[in-house]
Amino acid sequence: MSNRILIIAHAPLAQALRDCAMHVYDECSADVIAIDVQPDAQPEDTLSQALDAAGSALDTGLLVLTDIFGATPANVAQKLVAGSNAKLIAGVNLPMLYRVVCYRHESLDALVARALTGGTQGVMQVAITAPQNQNRRTHDQNNHHHQQ
Repeated sequence: MSNRILIIAHAPLAQALRDCAMHVYDECSADVIAIDVQPDAQPEDTLSQALDAAGSALDTGLLVLTDIFGATPANVAQKLVAGSNAKLIAGVNLPMLYRVVCYRHESLDALVARALTGGTQGVMQVAITAPQNQNRRTHDQNNHHHQQ
């Protein structure tokens, strides 16, 4: 049995992350749910929506991903998972989501570890090099030694 993944984040991030995941893993559309929290949404309404979306997965295997700890989506998510077997992670990013979608059949505790690893390993500084390691040339109208 596969764990379900619920993304609760500021609009439009939750649905955008889900759309990206479905682009690569379209077979798991039933297992990944997104709730975009609108700026004017009441936390109680969002919690009700999240409870409906989570359903029985709260007790059978649900990983909730949210964007910013301490913000409304995370506060709603904390209330959602309280007293259940669900797990909650704040700081969702696309590498984290790809990792949990890919390994959603593992135990919930293993999935949390995969999420944290995927999320942190997916953030890195990327060195910028010139194409083919060539030096960049500035525009020089008198010197025609440029490749054409």
